[in-house]
Amino acid sequence: MAEKRRRLSRDDWVAAALAALGEGGVGAVAIEPLAARLGATKGSAYWHFANRDELLAAALQRWEHEETDAVIALVSAEPDPAVGLRTLLGAALAHPQEKLAVLLAGATDPLVEPVLTRVTVRRIEYLADLFIRLGFAAPVAKHRAALAYSAYLGTGQLWRTMRGTLPADQEAWESYVDEIWRVLTAPSPTAYESAPDGAESPRDSG
Repeated sequence: MAEKRRRLSRDDWVAAALAALGEGGVGAVAIEPLAARLGATKGSAYWHFANRDELLAAALQRWEHEETDAVIALVSAEPDPAVGLRTLLGAALAHPQEKLAVLLAGATDPLVEPVLTRVTVRRIEYLADLFIRLGFAAPVAKHRAALAYSAYLGTGQLWRTMRGTLPADQEAWESYVDEIWRVLTAPSPTAYESAPDGAESPRDSG
C-alpha cells in the first residue's frame, strides 16, 4: 500500500515559497513546481491560499518578520548600543545568502517592491538610531547607517557570487565582522556635534 501523504500546513507552503524565492527569484514561486517539490497536489496549496500571489505575500510577510522584526527585537533588548550594533551585524551577516533572498529576488515586482522599500527604510532608520545613541550627530548617523547596510548587501552578494573572497572559518569570520564594527564606529570629526546629553561616545564604548 502506498504511504499516505502527510497533509501540508500553511507554514509548509510558506517555507517552500520563501526557499524558492531565494533560489530562483519571484518567478520560482509558482504553485505547480512548489507542489512537485513538496510531493503534494496543487489542491493542497489552494486549500490554504486563494492564488499564487497570496502565497507570495505570505512568504514576504514571514521574511519581514523573521529578518527584521525579530532581529530588531533582539537588538533592542540590549541596553548598550555598541553591543547592540555588534549583535545586529553578527545576526545580519550570518548566512547572508539566505537573508538576502527577497532583496535579490526582484525589487521591481509589484508584490515585492513595497515590502522591500518598507523593510529597507525601517532597517536604515533603526541603524541610524543606534549610531545616534552611540553619540554621532544625526547627519553622520545616517551616513554610517547607509554604510552599514551597504556592507550587509555587499557581503551577501559576495557570498552568493564569490564566496572565496570571504573568510572561510568561524574565527576569521568573527574577526571580519569585528572589523566592520570597528570601521563603522570609528570617531569622525563631526561625530559629537549633536550628541544627546549623557550619550556615550564611540571612543568611550570601545
